[in-house]
Amino acid sequence: MVSAPTLHASASATVRARTVAAAVVDPEVPVLTIDDLGVLRGVWADERRAVVEITPTYSGCPAVDAIRDDLVLALTDAGFDEVEVRLTLAPAWTTDWMSDDGRRKLREYGIAPPTGRAAVGPIRVALAVKCPRCGSLDTRELARFGSTSCKALYECRACLEPFDHFKVH
Repeated sequence: MVSAPTLHASASATVRARTVAAAVVDPEVPVLTIDDLGVLRGVWADERRAVVEITPTYSGCPAVDAIRDDLVLALTDAGFDEVEVRLTLAPAWTTDWMSDDGRRKLREYGIAPPTGRAAVGPIRVALAVKCPRCGSLDTRELARFGSTSCKALYECRACLEPFDHFKVH
């Protein structure tokens, strides 16, 4: 995380700004907030200015501009005169940052959430992905990229339904 910006942050303004920023919805998966995803990394504010730090799920994530615009709109609507959104790429986003509530929301929405922790080291072992519709582990990857670059397209062999799976990073 980047260090706090140069402003005279107040605890009450920061809490208010964080509450507003945390409620911004992910434009690609509208049941999740950027806080659920772990994209929201830091918020600092005084009575007139808010600074927000985000880390996208991918460095080339096409949703970043929409997230930035939504944050600026939400925070200016909440009474902040100036809003700065900082994009931080290091450390890289990981599915470890997703909240348990976010994982639950993904499952209920029909997207298989990532399980476990991001792998460390060069060896990756493909594990079964549970179907979010019927719960079967008899699934297969159809395409490495699904509806967005952070998801893969899978098919359930039991219920024959296709579904997205949020990749582990």
